[in-house]
Amino acid sequence: MTTATLTHAPSVPMKDDAIVIGLVGLAHAASHFGHLLLPLMFPVFMQEFGLSYSQLGLLMTTFFVVSGLGQAGAGFVVDRLGARPLLFLALGIFALACVLASAVSGYVGLLCVAALAGLGNATFHPVDFTILNQRVSPARLGYAFSAHGLTGNLGWAAAPVFFAGVGSLVGWRQAYLAAAVMYVGVLVLLLVMRSRLATQVAPRNTDQHAEHELAFMKLPVVWWCFGFFLLSTMTLAVIQSFSISILKAMYKVPIESATLMLTAYMLCGAVGMFVGGFVAARVENSDRVVAWAMAAGAVLLALCGTGYLGASATMVVLAATGFAVGIGGPSRDMMIKKATPKGATGRVYGLVYSGLDTGFAISPIVFGVFMDKGWYGATLLGAALVLLLSVVAALGVGQRTQRKRV
Repeated sequence: MTTATLTHAPSVPMKDDAIVIGLVGLAHAASHFGHLLLPLMFPVFMQEFGLSYSQLGLLMTTFFVVSGLGQAGAGFVVDRLGARPLLFLALGIFALACVLASAVSGYVGLLCVAALAGLGNATFHPVDFTILNQRVSPARLGYAFSAHGLTGNLGWAAAPVFFAGVGSLVGWRQAYLAAAVMYVGVLVLLLVMRSRLATQVAPRNTDQHAEHELAFMKLPVVWWCFGFFLLSTMTLAVIQSFSISILKAMYKVPIESATLMLTAYMLCGAVGMFVGGFVAARVENSDRVVAWAMAAGAVLLALCGTGYLGASATMVVLAATGFAVGIGGPSRDMMIKKATPKGATGRVYGLVYSGLDTGFAISPIVFGVFMDKGWYGATLLGAALVLLLSVVAALGVGQRTQRKRV
């Protein structure tokens, strides 16, 4: 069996860890930026191509189905070949997807963009966490996971500003070309710094009694982790895909203001991730931190769904939801690390984080129907309910991790 060897120097200078964390964080921000390549242009696509919310939801379903299937497989490739080659390939694919998006002439072209971008997104989590677990000192992993989540949120936050700003100046097609240039720039930087991203892969164990590569899939805790990501991500998908349209429909909020709210949500999530890094480094029971954070987010989101708040208050509370959920991000990653068998980092993170893609794939279809029927408040209430169910999954992960240790 091929395994990734987790090696750490007894004493690693903080500067070395910081460089690795920064490079991986930049790549993670680029991948999250790619999540919003299509959703941010939904109003444009509806006007230009005459699409419905359900059709738009199918675009994101295509993106995340391809990403989820690719991510589960990418974990095996990372464990066998190392993380760095797949990282470079992914950034190149994202750049190509942006070029294609600039030239689309209809719905079929958009589906092709969604599939290609989903393929680019597939490798990031198994790649990122393999590099971090190998190259960052164990004592600093909590902070590394915090920075990883924070940069992902910054990527989400940057996308609305980027497309709104560039699009208003030169048009939406040229905005996609500018995004392609950005991806090429990130790729060039990582190529220059490639020595910092190298990972070690142990030779295959030919012992006939060696554990099979798929044996980790028999562990219940892995599937509880998968379930947590699926549920919590369904809520995030609602915010990303439909919050702008919901604010416009319920409160007549201009698209520009609603887009700023989405950016505020992501920035608040990034601040929450920063705070959550200190919590993850100090609190042993990661599952309980995650459960409390998701429960708080569910309550805030449900409050928005009642319709009792005005436009301004709703946008403020939605942004606060990002902060609450963000606090649980680093503890979530620590929770997964504790549940991961030694030597299976790429495979476990690939499978578990494919739950994220599955949630992103399912949610736009389910809640796209709600949106088509005009159930805007119910869409937010449904997202809050799903987030509350993720609390149960997080506590289930914690219970099974404790049993494994005993």
